Amino acid sequence: MNIRRRISTAALAGVSALGLLALSACSPAGGARTEDGRLRVTASFYPMEFLARQIGGKHVEVTDLTKPGVEPHDLELTPKQTGQLGDSGAIVYLKGLQPAVDDAVAQSGNKHVADAAALTSLEKHGTEVDGHHHTTGDNHSHSEAEGGDDPHIWLDPVKYAEVARGVNKTLAKADPHHRADFQKNTDALVKRLDGLDKEFRDGLKKRSSDTFLTTHAAFGYLAERYGLTEEAISGLDPESEPSAHRIRDLHTLAARHHVSTVFFETIANPATAKTLAGDLHLKTDVLDPLEGINGKSRGTDYFGVQRANLAALQKALGSK
Repeated sequence: MNIRRRISTAALAGVSALGLLALSACSPAGGARTEDGRLRVTASFYPMEFLARQIGGKHVEVTDLTKPGVEPHDLELTPKQTGQLGDSGAIVYLKGLQPAVDDAVAQSGNKHVADAAALTSLEKHGTEVDGHHHTTGDNHSHSEAEGGDDPHIWLDPVKYAEVARGVNKTLAKADPHHRADFQKNTDALVKRLDGLDKEFRDGLKKRSSDTFLTTHAAFGYLAERYGLTEEAISGLDPESEPSAHRIRDLHTLAARHHVSTVFFETIANPATAKTLAGDLHLKTDVLDPLEGINGKSRGTDYFGVQRANLAALQKALGSK
């Protein structure tokens, strides 16, 4: 039954996509614009949606493929969503994070695509051992992008600003008439991201510890930017289970680096993090990877949640 259902879903997705692409070919505008002339933009998950809305402003209608509270790594597209990608005025996504989206974008034929992974440099992060990249064991098979690159670039305000500039260029090509407004909005967003970068630098300048423990390795870019060491219970995959060896490593390094807090997330299951914290008699707190905003988020947008993350890190690292 499961195999037949998957085959049927895939077939429907293909028919839907072909049908919508055919309609687009018959009409110059296709479904790329709303009735009031706004550019229809499809974003893969929250950080991409936020960029599209901030840069596009009143000239775009943005649809997010990943609903609030849904783990983006596990997204499965409906036939309607698959067809929507080919019919959109522009797509903003991050290759390597959501395999279903990667496949659908490649098949969409859309000419206006902003791939965040191609707009900044990606690096390899994962399970660390005392600050050194661990290439065997837990994280060896849990990379999410080709070559094991870490896709969580949006958590570094500097890299996120680089992506914003690239998204601006894509929207400008898709809607040249509003190029000036897109540039103005991008400049304003980059200025805010520069300010957030300064807040992190200043806020974490004086601290008693550099090391923090978190559920999965989402904060490698942020840690590197501000001179911190992320120690992840799991690798890049939030659903992977740590080995007994990894748990022993965490016990040792928590004592060695005077770790006070084990961070868990608002979307991923916190059970392992809470168990580890209990075993080590440590506190728990939330460090949000910002993969989606929901009612449990400590903030209503990217900047609000990032400032909450900064406050949590300051407390855990003994910042003065």
